[in-house]
This record gives sequence, C-alpha cells and structure tokens, in this order.
Amino acid sequence: MIRNRSELRIPAARTHDETTVADRIRIVCVDDHRVVREGIAAVLGRQSDMDVVAAGATGFEAVRLYRVHRPDVVVMDLQMPGMGGLAATEMIRAEWAGARIVVLTMSSGDEDIYRAVEAGAAAYLLKDAILDDLARVVRQVHNGSNRLPADVLRIPASRSADDALTRREVGVLELVGQGLSNKDVAAALGIAHETAKVHVKNILRKLGVTNRTAAVTTALKRGILRVF
Repeated sequence: MIRNRSELRIPAARTHDETTVADRIRIVCVDDHRVVREGIAAVLGRQSDMDVVAAGATGFEAVRLYRVHRPDVVVMDLQMPGMGGLAATEMIRAEWAGARIVVLTMSSGDEDIYRAVEAGAAAYLLKDAILDDLARVVRQVHNGSNRLPADVLRIPASRSADDALTRREVGVLELVGQGLSNKDVAAALGIAHETAKVHVKNILRKLGVTNRTAAVTTALKRGILRVF
C-alpha cells in the first residue's frame, strides 16, 4: 500500500501468468529524480513476477520504507540529497543483515564500487544499463546471487586501508580542485600551512600521482571527487 506522496503508485498493467501475489518479488525503489524513479518502477512493475510496493526519494525514506514494507529487494540510487544510498544501505543492512540491495549509479569509479561493496550491496548497476539488465539482476539478487563482477569483489581484499583518503584529505582535495593553494587551503580549513602541505603530500602518495592537477583528475575518475 502506498503511504505518502513521496511513494509511487504503480499501475496494475502487467502480463498475468500463474505467478501468485505471494510469489512475486516485492520491491522498494529509491531515487531522488522523479523521472528515473518512475521509469524504474514502470520497468519492474510490468514484470509478472514483481510488485513495486513503494518508492522514495532519499536515503531516509529508503530506511523508513524498508521498516514498513520489508521488501525482498531494494533498488537504491547512490547519490541523493541528505542521506545517500551508501549510508542508507549500511543502515538497512545493520538492522536486517539479510537485506538485498541493488545499488544504481551513473558512476563507474572504483571508489563508488568499493564503498558499495563495503556497505553490503548485493549488486552494482550503472543506470545506462537499467532497461536491459535491471529486472534480470533483481531476480538474481532475490534468488541469493551477488551480481558483483569478480574484479569488483576483489577490490576490498586488494585495497590497503593505507590507500584510502581520510575525510580531511578528501576535504583538502576538494579545495585543491577549486584551485586553492596550500596556503589558501590552510586558511579555509583553519589549519597550519605546513599541515596543509603534509595533507597534499599524502594525497599525492595515496593516489600514485606527482602533482595536484593529476590528483584531482584521478580523484574524479575514481569517484572520490564529483562534478556537480
């Protein structure tokens, strides 16, 4: 049952077969773009073995809707205002370890993939592949399969914690990406100039680059930084 305006009522148009209501895969869709959300719901709602029981626009709504509906699968956008998809995935999985979540994103950067795997996502799907792959992936995830490529599954094992940028370093890199000098970064963050220089040095080392421009470029490719 749809419970508020942020949730989406799905039309009953589907090809009926012998699948009973009790056998259908119950799905919650979460995406902050209404057109995308409705498109996802329409694609899945047309499947004879699926029911989209609710839809939301934020990570907070994803958690609430999971508590209310206890769906079989959540289809979750990664980037949303407020609580994003990764935080919502972590929260849902913390309460229900068996929750099955398909993460959707526009980004193929390894940072996003790494974070999705760490958060407990069962599948990671690029949005441009939705029409071809989404229904199939939802079925596979519902049946207990992880739809994460082997190279993706190896990321957490191969990645050293020493290679991950700290939150402070990401903040420094964001300012570097805006063209700020080390001195300006220090002033913006209220830290010493030498401290800012150390942060930049560590960032270059962790990203395996030799200059600030390359650091920003690499961070954008990996999904550590984003262009809005």
